[in-house]
Amino acid sequence: MNDELKGKSSKVKVMYVRGDDENSTSGKNPRTGKGGYRPDGERRPARNADSKPRGGRDRDEGRSDSPWRTVSRAPNAAAADDKPDHGGISGKSFINPEQLRRQRMEETRVYGEHACQALFQSRPESIVRAWFVQSVTPRFREALKWMAANRKAYHTVDDAELQKASGTEHHGGVCFLIKKRVGMPVSEWLAQSGQKDCVLALEDIGNPHNLGGIMRSCAHFGAKGLLVDDASLLESGAAVRTAEGGAEHVQAISGESFAAGLDAFRKAGYTIVTTSSHQGVPLSKAELPAKMVLVLGQERDGLSDSTLQQGDLSVSISGTGNVESLNVSVATGVLLAEWWRQNA
Repeated sequence: MNDELKGKSSKVKVMYVRGDDENSTSGKNPRTGKGGYRPDGERRPARNADSKPRGGRDRDEGRSDSPWRTVSRAPNAAAADDKPDHGGISGKSFINPEQLRRQRMEETRVYGEHACQALFQSRPESIVRAWFVQSVTPRFREALKWMAANRKAYHTVDDAELQKASGTEHHGGVCFLIKKRVGMPVSEWLAQSGQKDCVLALEDIGNPHNLGGIMRSCAHFGAKGLLVDDASLLESGAAVRTAEGGAEHVQAISGESFAAGLDAFRKAGYTIVTTSSHQGVPLSKAELPAKMVLVLGQERDGLSDSTLQQGDLSVSISGTGNVESLNVSVATGVLLAEWWRQNA
């Protein structure tokens, strides 16, 4: 053992040197008794091929029976029975791609507090999934209870997540994924119609905000049917939100064609009333029958010539002439208000 004093720090550095005695055991661990000096050239015996790893267990023992066994696979190699996963409830179930596409075509997303409240009151069974921001959940307490009882998925999310779910920043705090309604056949509508019935026929009107405004006016003045070429247009999120709940009080009607639908209504005793901004009887002087089909066209081109020829009565809305015409949803409100006044 060498002891020596280093520097001016007054610290003693002690160095222990192993002795040369071959039988020295000074290097052994005093607790376990292991270690210590080995004669020159002597090493720890190598573990042979038959020896077991530490712990006394064979590394491969029971491997084939383990549920957590890792199976090595070459890069990019797929198992023969691998199938694409389209994310079922558990994230593992398989859905046929064609079925998935068909399902998405049958569904749509609607949003807006009034629109979703009215939809829940009218047809809750159509709801597939729902998203809410926390602030609106107290006003949807009844809907949340119903969805929980009927195992309908719903999520409380932040505003950014709801924008992604609804596809718009104008979501109003709630979004429903729903099953689309289909158009009612003309024959079925005629079978249940009464003595007083105003049906709107929309030719080439596709703007969702105009459609929403039209549905809102229909709900307000009691026009319950809309003859359209594509019933799904009335189910778009923007149209339903603009209608502010009015979409639940109207029914899409579909025929073999737009012209065939008008002809079927005429044969059933309805008066076909067309509209024009340049010709026709001024609305203030027109007598609107209790049972009629009010035909409206897009603002730019109006009604087609063939549709105008099918009309029994043509009316116009008088004004200053400073603008070409009214917005079609505004004109609808004016026309329906007069029909309601005359037939209330």
